[in-house]
Amino acid sequence: MLLYFFITCFSFILFLKPLPLKPLLLWASEIRLMSFWFLKDLFLFSYLGSLRNTLLKVFYINIIPLKTSIKKMSPSSSARAEKSALGDETGGMSVLDLPELALECVLERLPPAGLCNMAGVCTSLRERCVSDHLWEKHMKHKWGRVIGPAAYREWQWHLASRKDLGSCKQGKPKWFMRLLSIFWPSSWSTPKVDPVNNSRQRSSLPVNSVMSWYLALETGKFWFPAQVFNRENGHVGFMLSCYDAELNYDPRTDTFQARYPPHGRRAISIESGVPWERLRAPSVDTSPHDLHISDCLHDLLPGDHIEIQWRRNKEFPYGWWYGVVGHLESCDGNENYCRCHNSETVVLEFHQYTPGSRWRSTTVNRKEHREEGNEADGFYGGIRKLYKNEEVSRWK
Repeated sequence: MLLYFFITCFSFILFLKPLPLKPLLLWASEIRLMSFWFLKDLFLFSYLGSLRNTLLKVFYINIIPLKTSIKKMSPSSSARAEKSALGDETGGMSVLDLPELALECVLERLPPAGLCNMAGVCTSLRERCVSDHLWEKHMKHKWGRVIGPAAYREWQWHLASRKDLGSCKQGKPKWFMRLLSIFWPSSWSTPKVDPVNNSRQRSSLPVNSVMSWYLALETGKFWFPAQVFNRENGHVGFMLSCYDAELNYDPRTDTFQARYPPHGRRAISIESGVPWERLRAPSVDTSPHDLHISDCLHDLLPGDHIEIQWRRNKEFPYGWWYGVVGHLESCDGNENYCRCHNSETVVLEFHQYTPGSRWRSTTVNRKEHREEGNEADGFYGGIRKLYKNEEVSRWK
């Protein structure tokens, strides 16, 4: 552009004297016009250069902090660094300049992956993004239907057995890097600094936080207890049953791996590809090896939906089986004349078995029911009445 300007001006000076006055004025006006377009292009070039510098500044401000590790800073230096990292040093507005309520509303609407990304920006946002109240919503939304008190106790025991997680003497724990790799690109989570000094540049995630528990579940690093409908891929011998198992999530397939406890001499059974629809949190906080104390026997009426514990023999754990309260043989089923609810005997029917099967129906004592049965037909344990339509719909 400068060479073009030089040639234009030099040509004007060279031909200034030989030319007549009128053509000279015409040439002069044309050159002034060309100079105007030159200045216009020059200003455009300057604008584009300024725009380029602005884009580079945005890149270094917003991308580089995500790749660099979070350093331990004093409150005053941390605040200054965050201001310079998130906003313009000349006084531009940053994310941290938003009102507290507005910033909280933004964070509450972020998905888990977004919260993980925001936690890597600066110390102040990290403290907000790992807050339990933000992650409790995500935990309840995705894991609430399969996580119960037993899973929470297992998580606490898991933390107690890994006391070394709280130590940063050997740098960032490898398990945490694997957790972050699910949400962050590998180029961001891979440190670009000396691994020996890595522990001084990044602090570890609080292991007792809800975020830590969520990530442990999401990445399949934590086995938790729950119950599986129709175990062993819907085997005909387990239709309309629900058994306890240890579960592990596979984020690649969005399914689970179930590990069932051994039955007597039978080894541990493992089932893969279990979908969400076949899982639930344990309906009662009772071990599968213990008898559930029934508290609904006096409320049972014909037509009520129930779950009952059943096991093949004394060495097996209990499973929960779906059934319906039926009528006594002496009752014709007419609601106007039915007196089955006054009897001490309760008839339980299991319609998943064909008529004539020895497991089609059984009877229990309303007042003195404990575990009943024998080695041939199995043993019936505690009973739960299903009061919620949601539970009945899942069984059906």
